[in-house]
Amino acid sequence: MAVLDEDQLINALEKALPEIAEEHTLGAQSWDPHDWVPWSKGRNFAFLGGDDFEAGQETLSAETAAPLLALLLTKDNLPSYHRVLAIWFPAFSDWRQLVGVWTAEDNRHAIALRDYLVVTRAMDPVDAENRRRIHVVQGWKQTPESVAGVGPMDALALLAVHENQCVHFLNRLEERSEDPQLTTILEKIQTDDAVQAATFQAFLMAGMVADQEATVVAVDNALAQIEHIGADCADFDAQRALFADFETEATDAAIAKKLVQELKLDSVQELSDEAEAARQRILALAAKAA
Repeated sequence: MAVLDEDQLINALEKALPEIAEEHTLGAQSWDPHDWVPWSKGRNFAFLGGDDFEAGQETLSAETAAPLLALLLTKDNLPSYHRVLAIWFPAFSDWRQLVGVWTAEDNRHAIALRDYLVVTRAMDPVDAENRRRIHVVQGWKQTPESVAGVGPMDALALLAVHENQCVHFLNRLEERSEDPQLTTILEKIQTDDAVQAATFQAFLMAGMVADQEATVVAVDNALAQIEHIGADCADFDAQRALFADFETEATDAAIAKKLVQELKLDSVQELSDEAEAARQRILALAAKAA
C-alpha cells in the first residue's frame, strides 16, 4: 500500500469527514452545563459581602476531590489540545466539523465542573484557580520540540487515546462520587468523551484505509506517550497518591485492546518492518488487558 505525504493523507481523511461528522452528531447529546449545577447550594464570597472559603468547609473527601481536581485541570487545558489538533486540521476549514464541534463540546466539561466545585465549596476555589492558571500556561505539547514529530495521524491518535483515558478515569471517579448531583455531571461528561473517542477512532479507521503504515505507527506512538491524568499537574504528588489506582498498565492495555479491535490490527498484513514492529508492540500491550 502506498505511503502518503501529509497533504495527501489529510485530503484522504477529509473524504470521510462528512460521514464521521454525521455519525458524531447522531451520537452526541445536547446538554447545558448550567442545568446541572446545584446553584441553591451557593452563597457569596467576601468580595460581595459573603464569606470566603475556609479550611474545613470542603464538601468532598480528599479521596474524591483530588481526582476531581485532576480531571478539571485536564479539561481546563483544552486550548493546548485544540492547538495540537488544529496544526493539521484548522478550525477555519471544513475541519471545523471535527475541531470546532469537539472543542465546543469539551469546553462545557470544565465549565460544569468548576461551577460545581465553587458553588458547593467542594474544595478551595482559590487553590483550584491558581492551579488552573499554572496548568494552562504550562500547557500540553506547547514547545516546538514536543510537536516536531506530530503529524496529522499522530494528532488524531493522541486524541483517540486521550478520550478513552478520560472515559476510564470518569468511571472510577463516578464510583467515588459522594454526591448524586456530581455523579450526574460526571455521567454527562463521560458520555461526551465516549462519543468523542468513537469519533477519533473513526478517523483512525479511515486512516487504515488511506495509509495503514502511518496509522499503525501513530497509534503505537500515542500509546507509548500515555500520560495519566494528573501526572502533569505541578505540585500534585500528594493528591495524585490518592487516586494512583485510577490508571495503571491495565487501563493502558484496555485502551490498546479497544483500538486493536476497532482497527482490526490483529489481521493487518503487508506492513513495513517499522510499522510491523509498531503493530507487535500494540498487540503485546493489548494482550495484557483483562
